[in-house]
Amino acid sequence: MKKDDPISFLRKDQALATIIDRVGEYKLKKKNHHFAVLVESIISQQLATSAADAIFKRFKELYPSFPTASEVLATRKSKLRKIGLSGMKIEYLKDLARHVDEGILDMSSLSKMSNEEVISQLTQVKGIGRWTAEMFLIFSLGRQDIFPVGDLGLRKGVQLLFSLPETPKPSEIEEIGQGWRPYRTVATWYLWKSLQKFDNV
Repeated sequence: MKKDDPISFLRKDQALATIIDRVGEYKLKKKNHHFAVLVESIISQQLATSAADAIFKRFKELYPSFPTASEVLATRKSKLRKIGLSGMKIEYLKDLARHVDEGILDMSSLSKMSNEEVISQLTQVKGIGRWTAEMFLIFSLGRQDIFPVGDLGLRKGVQLLFSLPETPKPSEIEEIGQGWRPYRTVATWYLWKSLQKFDNV
């Protein structure tokens, strides 16, 4: 087995191998526009997918092309409220834009940082917690060993995989995932897909 073959590696776990066979080829959709990914993450927080998609679409329609950080800073709050953003999310978006505009958060340097360094950088921004930073590491930077133990979808996937009586705690998930290193992102993706609720990842 090659070291760089995550699927062969993860197939050693027989339960996971069953899911891999059922789901099929690993196809994670990576998004390269880092600022856009973070903006969408903030807009989507605590919203149903359909509502989040509608607001994000209206947000993009405010600009000729996806806005720069300085353009977001220059956008009136009243304009952002009209598209359905709460006052708190507007504050979060403005704080993200300020961090990027002032160079406190250098998007171009994130890909050169370790996972924990990226999390540390991103969580300086209001409204970006560890989970959002982990989603960024997975979907924007394409890191292969991210294991978002606080993610409900992952926890439900593990519960289903091992037929557990209740949703496992993050600490239990952490322990279970040790055997999937260094490809825990790939394992997470398959567990999300096993729930058949995550068609867009």
